Amino acid sequence: MKNIYFLLFILLGMPAFAQDYWEQRDSVNGPAKAVCGSFVILERGFVVGGLDDFGFKRKMYSYNMFQDDWDDEESIGGISGDGLQRGSACSFAIGTKGYVCLGQSETVPYLDDMWEYNRETGAWTQKANFAGGARKQAVSFVIDGIAYVGTGQALTGLKKDLFKYDPITNAWTQLNDFPSTARRQAVGFAMGAYGFVGTGDDGVLKKDFWMYTPTSDSWIQKTDFPGTARAGATGWATFPTCFIATGEDINFEYRKDVWEYNYYGNAWVQRADFPGTGRKNAISFVVNGVAFLGTGYSGMFEDDFYAYYGIVGLGEHEQQFSTVVYPNPVKEIATIEVDYIQLSDLELRLFSVTGKELTEQIALSKQEGKLQFNASNLAPGNYFYKLKENTTGKTSSGKLVKI
Repeated sequence: MKNIYFLLFILLGMPAFAQDYWEQRDSVNGPAKAVCGSFVILERGFVVGGLDDFGFKRKMYSYNMFQDDWDDEESIGGISGDGLQRGSACSFAIGTKGYVCLGQSETVPYLDDMWEYNRETGAWTQKANFAGGARKQAVSFVIDGIAYVGTGQALTGLKKDLFKYDPITNAWTQLNDFPSTARRQAVGFAMGAYGFVGTGDDGVLKKDFWMYTPTSDSWIQKTDFPGTARAGATGWATFPTCFIATGEDINFEYRKDVWEYNYYGNAWVQRADFPGTGRKNAISFVVNGVAFLGTGYSGMFEDDFYAYYGIVGLGEHEQQFSTVVYPNPVKEIATIEVDYIQLSDLELRLFSVTGKELTEQIALSKQEGKLQFNASNLAPGNYFYKLKENTTGKTSSGKLVKI
């Protein structure tokens, strides 16, 4: 009965009505652990490796959000993978394949190997070693089928370099360094067409926050993370917002606060605290717009696991005047009514859920109190619009569904 209720909850669109809400889910299989890797393939979340009371692991489990249940999966390296146990590794997915690289084991303090998991066959294959040298506690993210890995702790010290991995050529390429200080245990993730890196430990705990643009191989500093400086936090993104949660601060306190960053507003808002114990080195991932967070270390290893339903939309700090869009869903002509006098000075921009701007694909017309555009050239799916008055900088935004 619980699983049926949970499935209906998802299918009926719970995230569209949820407001900053956590719900406990089935605990992660295996012993309680921390410093695991995680990635998402075909609507399943995967947790791999990590450290428990008995040492480093290579076991992997997958989570089905619709059944709220975990399944055992093939360990890193498969049957012949003894010795590939690790924690503090980088992990990510590209298409139907998952990747685990770097980290540390019981006998090797810094690893540089990388392994690819094929979800379709269940097999693991070794791929090209990381070109930046062995390390642990680095960050990784994926944009447009390319993985980015950087920072971390190496035998020679803390790192600030960045490399990209192309799965088609199985090759690594060095890019421009992360522009701030070299560090370990930072948070890294992709949101739309951009990568983000923040917090971490460079000898002093950090709270700076940076955005990376792959097309120009450039970095821009964004508004600092407003919570206490920390390391070992976790983060996730559901465009146009991303989140940083948990971690350990300068007072050795395990945190449970959650902060949301808005891409458009370049601003942070505190959200509902994580309901489990404060912790560091937890995992998080997003499936079907729902975020999940679990495992970690709180003075003891943890195996609890929670779903987070955030506030859908572009953030209340964006809404400086009101708009209403109809029909929504729309097939052809969409109308936006604007509760604002200076309609002629308003600029409309339209974005896909991945952050790609699509404004040029719509023809915009303005009438008294209304804006109209033709959505017939858009593919079916979800979109975000943003209105800005150029004179004052005031903004409003919302969501549009194309059928």
